[in-house]
Amino acid sequence: MIITAIKKKTIVLALCAVVGISAAAFSPFLLLTGAKEGDTPEKRFIKWVDFSVSYEALSSALDIDIKSHTEENGAAYSWVELLAYLASKYGGDFSHFKKSDLDRLIQTAESEGKTIDELGASLKNYDYFKEAYGAVLDGFVGNHSIEIPNPENGGEKVMAERYGLKVFSPIARGYGYSHFDDFGASRSYGFRRKHLGHDMMGGVGTPIVAVESGVVEAVGWNRYGGWRIGIRSFDKKRYYYYAHLRKDHPYNDMYEGKIVTAGEVIGYLGMTGYSTKENVNNINTPHLHYGMQLIFDEATQKEGNNEIWIDMYAITKLLEKNRSAVYHDSEAKEYYRKYEMFEESTEE
Repeated sequence: MIITAIKKKTIVLALCAVVGISAAAFSPFLLLTGAKEGDTPEKRFIKWVDFSVSYEALSSALDIDIKSHTEENGAAYSWVELLAYLASKYGGDFSHFKKSDLDRLIQTAESEGKTIDELGASLKNYDYFKEAYGAVLDGFVGNHSIEIPNPENGGEKVMAERYGLKVFSPIARGYGYSHFDDFGASRSYGFRRKHLGHDMMGGVGTPIVAVESGVVEAVGWNRYGGWRIGIRSFDKKRYYYYAHLRKDHPYNDMYEGKIVTAGEVIGYLGMTGYSTKENVNNINTPHLHYGMQLIFDEATQKEGNNEIWIDMYAITKLLEKNRSAVYHDSEAKEYYRKYEMFEESTEE
């Protein structure tokens, strides 16, 4: 069971009262990161994240971020900073989020002539939430170029410069799916464990696209995920895992080390997995399992018992705002993205 930052802190403070230790002896940073007194800065990395930001909060903060960066007048706001500030106020619990809280925060920043960072400096856990939420969301928004149809010349594609979402839903545009918040649900194949991803039920062969641009780190068979792909973001903070891909033809030219662009077709939905034998359909319902792993320390968090996986339900709802259009090449027998996208990281 994941314990929220506030619950964890409350438990520690209660123990302090029992044994007579001063609560002032405990740093909020140490509680939130799991670091120890005397640790060097290199050892003080985040050791767990409970990402419980609601869809409503994500969407509202995103709208403010985009609007502030596309208008000529006024300050530009980062949705990560806005959400980190609210998380510090809410104790990480967004179940009672109100849009008015964001509006009030912006009004305060403008009336006092301060940045969100300056306002957050007085909050104990602001730095933690900014780093944790940044690890989740830093690659989602920014400047990029994307092809769009131009109605003035018969729909011929032209490049458009944009600021906004540059990540995509993992399910291509035009393909239906269903989902619910199943993060943490019980799984029993192999051993009893918790579901550390998000399932999207759909039809076999549905094109699956890369959520974010990055480098393919894993491709091939896994007894739990079947045919699967692992893609690492360029900043190394996020590892995306796509599993249960289609039998016989799971991938669209995937190999380790390949650079992929957000919205690019990487494979096809299926029902493989739960088998030590390769290329076996042993999943009852066709679906995509995808997840996001956060990595603050390569040596201890990439693989093993210290992995950090987050609930992707609210993010999946947010990504409905941006779905990649695809087309089928009958000769190649593959699907490809219809509109190309370019961003600095992939061009480099």
